[in-house]
Amino acid sequence: MARQREFDEDKALDAAMQIFWEKGFEATSLSDLTSRMGIQRPSIYSTFGDKKGLFEAALRKYTSSHATYVRTSLQSKNSVKEAFRAFFENMIEKEYEKSPSWGCFCINSMVELSPHDEKFEILTREHQMYLSVIFQETIERGLRSGELDSGINAKSLAQTLVVSLIGLTVIMKSRPERSFVENSVTEILTLLK
Repeated sequence: MARQREFDEDKALDAAMQIFWEKGFEATSLSDLTSRMGIQRPSIYSTFGDKKGLFEAALRKYTSSHATYVRTSLQSKNSVKEAFRAFFENMIEKEYEKSPSWGCFCINSMVELSPHDEKFEILTREHQMYLSVIFQETIERGLRSGELDSGINAKSLAQTLVVSLIGLTVIMKSRPERSFVENSVTEILTLLK
C-alpha cells in the first residue's frame, strides 16, 4: 500500500516556486528548498524526482497561473486599448512595489536555463506563444468591435506586444527611472491604433 503524503504538495510547490523565483535554479540549494518547503529531501525526491523536476513543476504551475491572470486582466475591460493600458501599467506598478524586483519567474528561467537546457527552452517558449494567443484574441476582439484599425495584423501585433512585455520585465530588474519605462509603454500602446 502506498504511503500517504504527510505534507500539502500544493503549498510545498508554492514555497519552492518562491525560492526559485528569488534565487534562480542554480543558486537555490536543496537545503534552501527543504527549509522553505518544510519537508525533507526524501519527500522532494519521491514527489518530484529531483531538483530539476521540482523546478519544472514550479515553473509549470507559475505559467498556468500567469496565463490565467493575463487572460482575466485583458478580459476585465470592454475597451481593448484600455485593457492593454491597464495591464501594462499594473505590471509596472507591481514591479516597482517589490524590492528587490524578482521579475517574471518564466522570463528568469528563460534567461538562466533556456540557452543550455532544451526542456526549459521549450517550456518558456510555449508560455510566450500562449501569451501571444491571449494577446491576439484580445486584439481580434478590438477588430471585431471596430475599436482597432482594420489594417492591424492581430498575430504580428500580439507577438510584438509579447516581445515588449518580456523586454520591459527584464529591464525593470535593473530599476530604471520609472518615467523611462512609462514612456516606453506609452509608445508601445500606440501600436493599438
